[in-house]
Amino acid sequence: MKRVLITGMSGTGKSATIRELAARGCTAYDLDTPEWSHWVDAAPADTLTPGDGKDWVWQVDKVRMLLSEPRESMLFISGCAENMEELFPLIDTVVLLSVPIDKIMQRVTTRTSGGYGRVEEERRKIAELTELIEPLLRQSADYEIDSSGPVEATVDRILLLAS
Repeated sequence: MKRVLITGMSGTGKSATIRELAARGCTAYDLDTPEWSHWVDAAPADTLTPGDGKDWVWQVDKVRMLLSEPRESMLFISGCAENMEELFPLIDTVVLLSVPIDKIMQRVTTRTSGGYGRVEEERRKIAELTELIEPLLRQSADYEIDSSGPVEATVDRILLLAS
């Protein structure tokens, strides 16, 4: 079984991509949900957090169990968390989704009520974190895909790279 992580900054299309993979019959999980992730208090000096004094992290034990389950088909997970690197030994391929910052802002502004990035302070934080963190994600990625286009094209490319 191959385990593929789809990562990227807010607004790059991770959730839409994982939904499209699931719709195509793939085993796919969005880890940027309360089922798999949670908020924790951040160190006072940590400015690389999406929330004021809070950081969004994976529930490592739960995600480790998911990644360790034997299965026949490929497993796709999506998300971005400060502690995800702990699980890299269990992940076969890391795909980074990236889009220009203006496209990210357009996407997060139009999210449904309650979605991260709908308020000005969150968008400011997204822009700041994209500039600082995306280069780090790029270093750990096996592949980078410009996900500016239709989600179907992004998924086609991921399936091609993962096969």
